[in-house]
Amino acid sequence: MFRNRELRRFAALFVGIAAVATAVGLALHPAAGGLVLVSAAAFGAVFWGFTRARYRRIAKLSEQIDRVLHQPGQLFISESDEGELSILQSEIAKMVLRIQEQNEALRREKNRLADSLADIAHQLRTPLTSANLTLSLLKNSAGEAERRALLRETEERFLQMDWLITSLLKLSRLDAGIVVFQRERVDVQDLIHTALRPFSIPMELHNIALRVDVPKEAVLWGDKGWLSEAMQNILKNCMESAGDHGSLEIACTDTPLYTEITFRDNGAGIEPEALPRLFDRFYRGKNTDAAGYGIGLALCKTILVRQGGTITAKNHPQGGAVFSIRFPK
Repeated sequence: MFRNRELRRFAALFVGIAAVATAVGLALHPAAGGLVLVSAAAFGAVFWGFTRARYRRIAKLSEQIDRVLHQPGQLFISESDEGELSILQSEIAKMVLRIQEQNEALRREKNRLADSLADIAHQLRTPLTSANLTLSLLKNSAGEAERRALLRETEERFLQMDWLITSLLKLSRLDAGIVVFQRERVDVQDLIHTALRPFSIPMELHNIALRVDVPKEAVLWGDKGWLSEAMQNILKNCMESAGDHGSLEIACTDTPLYTEITFRDNGAGIEPEALPRLFDRFYRGKNTDAAGYGIGLALCKTILVRQGGTITAKNHPQGGAVFSIRFPK
């Protein structure tokens, strides 16, 4: 307790004043001197006891903080007494709880990042291995037709890696909060036509029938470029599900409460056990031979949610999958 320099100074000053007052009292009358001495001793004893109790509470508080710092999972237990120390203890308890929550969030984020890096490495390894194998075959191939086929296959693998890396960079930018979405009035018909433009030739080649039913007055608010990106991922998924000679329907419902856009294909639908995890990153379902990397729908959901929208998926009673995008008014 006397390690505190201010307390030592106060004690020295108190003893000096008490000695001078006692001397003056004795000079006036022995009884006055005795009274001053007894009063000074009583006041000193009370102050000593009070100060010692405060220092014990401070030492206990310091011990609790030390346990929290050096023992993971240790809780900070504050007392319910009133006073300045109790207020300080309560504030420290709040701070410790906040730090523990942040540490837990950082730990979860660290584990998620490690899992994501492992998934990314796995996803990149697949086309890289295939490309290396194709290049080895290309090296030993003799026929011109075979060489061209192997070159086309190698080009497809590198295009897959380019798409995967581009999508992962977009997800990273969205997670880091770097992307600033524009909030503008978007015509739904124009938005759907923009999203469909890259698929016009593939749909024609695969003979996929398309039907679009969108009211002329339907609008929503958001970033047109990113919304088109999200829809293209849905369209890509629907086209792969529909296959050759399939069909795709796009409809829009515009109400005073929300604007909803639905995409329906006539494919095999979605496995019931896959529905809860369909928008999870790198999730590809039980069929490991399925096309894709489990990135597109996760990117789509991130884009829509960040702009205040929602996306759901279900199976249609008459067959096929239905994706619904909804933006509240």
